[in-house]
Amino acid sequence: MQIINIHQAKTNLSRLIEKTLRGEEVIIAKAGKPVAKLVKYDKPPKPRKLGLLKGKIVIPDDFDEESEEINKLFYKGELFPK
Repeated sequence: MQIINIHQAKTNLSRLIEKTLRGEEVIIAKAGKPVAKLVKYDKPPKPRKLGLLKGKIVIPDDFDEESEEINKLFYKGELFPK
């Protein structure tokens, strides 16, 4: 992170922008005290479109039903019988 005064920032703005594009942060100071931070702008993600897969995914009626055999394998430690 580089700290630079306002006069230098005005003189070297293009170079400072190039630095931020590479991921560096630049602090701009006035009279030696930080007043602003120059960082790369990340475009916010597009909002998700609801209902995009409506009618394309089918969940079977027995989706929540548990299988005794599967429960035995996972919960009773019989996944690898001796």
